[in-house]
Order: sequence, then structure tokens, then C-alpha cells
Amino acid sequence: MTSRELIKRTLDFRSPQRVARDLWALPMVVSKYPEEIKRLEHDFPADIIAAPPLYPSVSHDTLHSYDVLGPAYTVGQFIDPWGCIFENYQPGIIGEVKTPLLKDWADVDTVRIPREFLDVDIDGVNAFCRRKDKFVYGPAFNGGDLPRPFERLQFIRKTENLYMDLADQPPELFTLINRMHQFYIDVMELWGKTEVDGLFFMDDWGSQNALLIAPSMWRQIFKPLYKDYIDIAHHYKKPIFFHSDGYIADIIPDLVELGLDAINSQIFCMGVEELGRRFAGKITFWGEIDRQHILPFGSAEDVIRAVELAHKCLYRNGGAIAQCEFGAGAKPENVHLVYETWDKF
Repeated sequence: MTSRELIKRTLDFRSPQRVARDLWALPMVVSKYPEEIKRLEHDFPADIIAAPPLYPSVSHDTLHSYDVLGPAYTVGQFIDPWGCIFENYQPGIIGEVKTPLLKDWADVDTVRIPREFLDVDIDGVNAFCRRKDKFVYGPAFNGGDLPRPFERLQFIRKTENLYMDLADQPPELFTLINRMHQFYIDVMELWGKTEVDGLFFMDDWGSQNALLIAPSMWRQIFKPLYKDYIDIAHHYKKPIFFHSDGYIADIIPDLVELGLDAINSQIFCMGVEELGRRFAGKITFWGEIDRQHILPFGSAEDVIRAVELAHKCLYRNGGAIAQCEFGAGAKPENVHLVYETWDKF
């Protein structure tokens, strides 16, 4: 059974031969632990990979991904393809926007949409997919095109300003959202027509124990955007994956209702047992194992128990992917043990 078939069977709850795998190694770790990364990739090769960043009109200096240590992850200022300025203080970790790109709503028409990301080498992407037996998704973390409306609004307005905007709801906010969303629709339509196996989008929605905005506001403003992305993927007969950090349990029922196929989230801060009780068999949990406590500080026994709990609560002849984030502070031996344990099921 190929990796592609493993992922498809996992998403359909059709008893894959083994638990599918995925590893997210953040740039800081790629730089700090190159040999450990090579060992992980050798011992537990991923079944799911991102499409390559094939944009003929885009300078590679403006691209960044979680596979390489690039301009977005070096100390100093990084300007992304939208023109948002990130201040980076530590190598290997992307920084923060300190000065909003859009300071005054009167200047909303000056926000430039990076439509050059619609110039994709489709033949190159399709050839890449044909060469691989892995499940390929797109778009990847390539700087300007990945649909992430809530985060993009924060980058454009700065986070504290955006929270005030969401409370006041000036008409210009929706002008910007509509323009941004139309671009994201075009992105998803474009990638839907390629031979990638699935589509992907993201937004970080949670604090440690609650959604960052009221669930009712999320449903009013952002749920309709997500519905469009999910509907586009399914129109092209492709599953769709979503990532969000933090506590997002309040909106998982909505994501299930919309038909989201797989979610990457911090399942341990929401309670693995409760997630399993409510959602196992309804959506695929694309990881993860607790990167706040267990991966950096846990014993071997803690790691094994965590994986066993995730499998027991979430796996239903599929419906769970062995994914974890190898980030700052994680012990390499704990990450390796995560995959050793998953491979026993």
C-alpha cells in the first residue's frame, strides 16, 4: 500500500495497513539537530508531503517553508509578499508584526494582493505528484498564497488593532476581507485543478483554554469563508486539511458540519478523551502529541502513554495520523519515541 493510499484510507476510515505518519520539523530544529532529523526521516518517512513552491514569477528570496531556514527565519526584518514587516529576534522562529501595514482604514485600497502566486507551474506540480507515491497537498507554507484569513488580517492590521476592528466592524474591514477572500478562492480553485491529492489552509484560533474571539463572531465572519474553501476542495474531489493551534473545541463541530476532512490541532490542551468522545470517526485528527509538556519535558513512559491515549481515543479504523511538531525545546529522543510507539499499532 503506497503512502498515498494509506492517507486516503485513513481519511475514509477504511483500515489502512498501518497508522500514517507526518513530521513537522521547525526551522530552528532543522538547524540545531540536522542528524536527528535525518534519522527520523530515515526511520519513519512521512506519508504526506507539501507540493513544491513552483512560482515562475516569484523570487525565491520571498518564499519560506518549514523545510528550510530561509529569510523569514533569520534575525532582523522580514517583509512578506503582502508587504507585512516581521521583526525577528531569534533565528529559526518567525517574528511578529510590530507596525501594521494598514494603519488607517482610509488607505484600505493601498493593500496589495500578491496575485503573482496565481502564476503556478502547473505542469511542474503535476509532474512532481506523478513521481511520488506519497500524498501531496497544496498550497504549502509558501509565503503569500496559503489561505489564512484571520492571521493575514492580523499581519495587515496588527493583532490588537484587528480585535478592535472585529468589535467595531467598519465597512472597510469587510472590503478587505472580501478582496482577500476572492484571492484565496482563486488560489484554491487553481490548486484544485492540479494533480495534488488534497488542499490545505490554516489559521491559529486558540489561546490555551478558549477561542481568541467569540464563537458567534467566528461563525458570522469566518465560517462562510471556510465553507467556500472546503466546498472548492470537494468540488474537485479532493480532501481538505486545516491547521489551528490552541483550544478550538468550540468550533470543531462547525468544521465537521462543513465537511472538513482532517485537522491538525493541539489535541492535548483540549482533552484527548473528550475530543474522542465527541468527534472520533467524524473527522481525521492529523496529530499531534503534546509539544508544550510531553515532547520537551516528558519521560519515555509519558510519551508512550500519550500516544496510546491518542490511538485509543481517536483511531477508528483510520481517522488519526501520527503527526507531531518537532519544535523548540522538544527532545529528539521523545520525538523518535512518538513514531516508534505509533508504529506498534
